[in-house]
Amino acid sequence: MAVSATPPVLSPTSTPGGSSSLFRPDSLYSSPAESPRLTSSMINSFIAGAGGGSANGNGPAGVNNNECKMVEVHGVKVASFTVDGQELICLPQVFDLFLKHLVGGLHTVYTKLKRLDICPVVCTVEQVRILRGLGAIQPGVNRCKLITRKDFEALYNDCTNARQETHATSHTYTQSEVILNFRNSWLWGLS
Repeated sequence: MAVSATPPVLSPTSTPGGSSSLFRPDSLYSSPAESPRLTSSMINSFIAGAGGGSANGNGPAGVNNNECKMVEVHGVKVASFTVDGQELICLPQVFDLFLKHLVGGLHTVYTKLKRLDICPVVCTVEQVRILRGLGAIQPGVNRCKLITRKDFEALYNDCTNARQETHATSHTYTQSEVILNFRNSWLWGLS
């Protein structure tokens, strides 16, 4: 098969087939003013309910669930949103501030939430952007969950009590148990 040494040159009015042009010779609109654009009145009417939805996708029209406040939890400022009249705090932020040193990881926290029958609320995209902007979550994070303050307290108490029980049981061997463990390890050559 012979290959041309020079590639074909295409102009705005030519095509590889040669019959029609690549670009329309006439514009769709005679001036930019005729171009269809969304006006602010069209957008506001859609938001107000003409579009059949809510203003931000997570509540009734006119309710702003993207307003973030800093609230105090255990003496530290934490990001929160008010959704359906409830104050919800940022779960990854409170994990990082209060729970990280008590449990193995965020997976453990989600296991505890399931056991405690706590259902976190998933953040909207806009709420995630706000939390990233505030530094409440890491820059690369693209999803986040929120929990009520009451649910956080239940989770915190569960984590601290589990930690105390673990330490209490790990240091309460009786003298006879220690001697028995030593004898067994000596008899079996494990020492």
